[in-house]
Amino acid sequence: MMNRGIPRPNIVFFNSVINSLCKEGRVMDAHDVLDLVVGIGERPNVITFSSLIDGYCLVGNMDKAFKILDVMESVGVEPNVVTYSALLDGYSKNRRIDDALTLFREMPRKRIKPDTVTCGIMLDGLFRAGRTVAAMEMFHEMTESGTTVDIFIYNIILGGLCRNNCVDEAIALFQKLRAMNVKFNIEILNTMINAMYKVQRKEEAKELFATISANGLVPNESTYAVMIRNLLKDGAVEDADNMFSSMDNSGIVPSSRLINDIIRMLLEKGEIAKAGNYLSKVDGKSISLEASTTSLMLSLFSRKGKHQEDIKLLPAKYQIFDGFS
Repeated sequence: MMNRGIPRPNIVFFNSVINSLCKEGRVMDAHDVLDLVVGIGERPNVITFSSLIDGYCLVGNMDKAFKILDVMESVGVEPNVVTYSALLDGYSKNRRIDDALTLFREMPRKRIKPDTVTCGIMLDGLFRAGRTVAAMEMFHEMTESGTTVDIFIYNIILGGLCRNNCVDEAIALFQKLRAMNVKFNIEILNTMINAMYKVQRKEEAKELFATISANGLVPNESTYAVMIRNLLKDGAVEDADNMFSSMDNSGIVPSSRLINDIIRMLLEKGEIAKAGNYLSKVDGKSISLEASTTSLMLSLFSRKGKHQEDIKLLPAKYQIFDGFS
């Protein structure tokens, strides 16, 4: 553009180019564009530097990302909450949670107030690092300081507690929030249903599933998958079948992963005919057999397999496993 005499683009244009390159992982090309910006006398702004920081974070080069922060401050460009959020997210995802905490605590000194996104990044990072106590302390500090706690934060807290085997604590918090009439999304309900099953609070899980529509929500594929897998684990095969039919009637398309999970669980329980019904849904396009499913079928229906005689219960095209040893 510049070589052809087209009027020189402004910083808004360059920011768009830098951001696009960074999102594609071409951070070095983006840095070259920054050098061009400086070379033609255009002044980079906080958006320019924040995009570049985000780009280096995405490729895992945190040292370079932090150096960009130093550069922008040295040329008089003040970082904002978006800049810090990009760095915090990078540190968290690259398992450098202590560096993230140091940076997070520096924000007030720079007169930058963490927002919901920033706090969410830190909470998620702490949970993923197994620092549950620290995460909950930060959560309580948020609530006590009057920081807005929205559904995004509750999702992180409840999911983080469940992932770190603090299910009873998660259920207690969930019940407290329900009493406060907090409006949940379907993702949170999916998490809590699965958590209740995990600690054998099965009736509570079923009751929660039953209240979904009353809460103005609609079950999604993940909701049905949680219910079906747990029902099958409990040996409630008919209930799982009925749940699958409900999902089908709702127009929700099951994922290939769910179908494979169902097939394997039924095969392992000796429900060969029912597994065959689900095998008939495998068409090689949207749904295909996973290697672990094929391996299980080989072991079950080989000459040495205890279900070798049951292979006739499967759809014809899957009877090729007959006689393998």
